[in-house]
Amino acid sequence: MIENVIASLLDIMVKLRDPDTGCPWDQLQTFQSIAPYAIEEAYEVADAIERNNMSDLQDELGDLLLQVVFHSQIAEDAGIFDFGDVVSAICDKMVRRHPHVFGDTKVGSASKLKLNWEEIKSGERLLNNDKSALSGVAIALPALLRAQKIQKRAARVGFDWPDIAGAQDKLTEEIAELSEAQNETDRFEEMGDLLFAVVNVARHYSIDAEAALKAGTKKFEARFRYMEQIAGDAFAETSLAGKEHLWQCAKDAKL
Repeated sequence: MIENVIASLLDIMVKLRDPDTGCPWDQLQTFQSIAPYAIEEAYEVADAIERNNMSDLQDELGDLLLQVVFHSQIAEDAGIFDFGDVVSAICDKMVRRHPHVFGDTKVGSASKLKLNWEEIKSGERLLNNDKSALSGVAIALPALLRAQKIQKRAARVGFDWPDIAGAQDKLTEEIAELSEAQNETDRFEEMGDLLFAVVNVARHYSIDAEAALKAGTKKFEARFRYMEQIAGDAFAETSLAGKEHLWQCAKDAKL
């Protein structure tokens, strides 16, 4: 059954990409042109999960799968690889990274399992031309998530503050440097340094910076919508002092 529906999806994509009878839009697409859609679909999957909407999740997973098939067909058209190669590669990777399931390796704890996983991944990176400890951290990741991953990689090879105090001092230093910046270029650079330092502090507290910012934004949105609801049509014309009062009301409402 599964093989049949996968075959149907692959056949649909072949027809869409057919140079003579296919869809003009699908025919023109490249890896680069549809890459943003893959990212968007992944976020929509995550959104459905957060909303606990299983009907939407089923739909969004289908959209995400379509992106895998689409990229695979573009590659096959160019003679690079096909969908079967993609599936074979991920099967090989999962078996290779789970020797405690598919081999004789014994893992006694979750921490040992994570360490073993990272050692396997490090060994895989040694096969690449880029030997850096930072190799393989995707450039297209959300900025906070990528910063966190870069910092974890650097820490793994000993480049890290010994405790939270050093990370907090660096944060204070970056705030001061942003305040002292004299032009737009310097302010842009210092803001980047400041955000990177914030992520570092979050990492030392074992806080996922991406998730924390998402939660903070969600809280702000809930409070702001409450303010709008209370003020009604007069919200935009309400004074700043009045808006501050509404904000405090939203906080008192435990939003």
